[in-house]
Amino acid sequence: MRMRYLGRTGLRVSEICLGTMTFGGRHGFQHMGRLTTIEARRLVGASMDAGVNFFDTADMYSAGQSEEVLGGALGNRRDDAIIATKVRWQMPDGSSGPNDRGLSRHHIVRSVEASLRRLGTDYIDLYQTHGWDGRTPWEETLRALDDLVRAGKVRYTGASNLTSWQLTRALATSERLGLERFVSHQIQYSLAAREVEWELLPMAEAENVGVMVWSPLAGGLLSGHQERGATPPPGTRRAVGWFEPVDPERTFDTIDVLRKIAAERQVSPAQVAVRWALEGRGVTSVVIGARNEHQLADNLAATTWSLTPEERAALDEVSAPPLPYPYWHQDYCDADRVKDVEGE
Repeated sequence: MRMRYLGRTGLRVSEICLGTMTFGGRHGFQHMGRLTTIEARRLVGASMDAGVNFFDTADMYSAGQSEEVLGGALGNRRDDAIIATKVRWQMPDGSSGPNDRGLSRHHIVRSVEASLRRLGTDYIDLYQTHGWDGRTPWEETLRALDDLVRAGKVRYTGASNLTSWQLTRALATSERLGLERFVSHQIQYSLAAREVEWELLPMAEAENVGVMVWSPLAGGLLSGHQERGATPPPGTRRAVGWFEPVDPERTFDTIDVLRKIAAERQVSPAQVAVRWALEGRGVTSVVIGARNEHQLADNLAATTWSLTPEERAALDEVSAPPLPYPYWHQDYCDADRVKDVEGE
């Protein structure tokens, strides 16, 4: 398991991060998984034995139960783990009041205390904003996060699901006010969802922000278990209307290539898809989820080999989305000035 520096920090995290949406399984998260602390302890132990030190959760996953299960599963190995959790959304159990959402100082301070309690720890390694809050100015959000770092309750801060201009504004605000800077950005990225290649990945690379990838299998679609035109298997994320939009024709064309490469390598299509994400431009860590040890072992095996240039090119070509404006215009009119030129 390779370790990679998270953004411009000195913190090293494993290239695979174990996501914990499958831990708990209540209040709308049942379809993700219902792992108890005992079951989760086996997955966490197997991950750490394989070299994983990075674990991602969020306060709203199963209304806090995911954090509780993760904390219990880590037990006395907590000091060997990098724990990432998130704040932004209201709890899905109906207990939220009018101020129990967003990125206000009020909500952040209350939420971090609750997360620390559920995780059974006195510090959070990476505290991430879980989305955009257009009602709260960045100055308020970033000052609250800076205070938590200074108090020792949080060690690093990160963001998730922002546009390029939103993240740029946050970084500029931190620089202007001398506040803690987001060291990472967690974003959706897969062979079925490559939009981040247009702005977010180049921007993160230019600003030295670490990239964490969520949903590298597009909600399980890239595992290859679903056939073109068929109904998603019962109990899966897509069967319950998960929100990750994809182009079905392009995605199933991609799955055909995934299956071909997987058959030649004698691995699963899911493993090939995870491997592709691991090799993405500027990617620090890929967040994987697992309901059992077999799924976990298969995903972890993606770290043991690499795609050939020909395999990578085949996957890139079949999954490439059409360029939106102004990218198609730049590609057509200004290619000699916007593309990297060898030797320059």
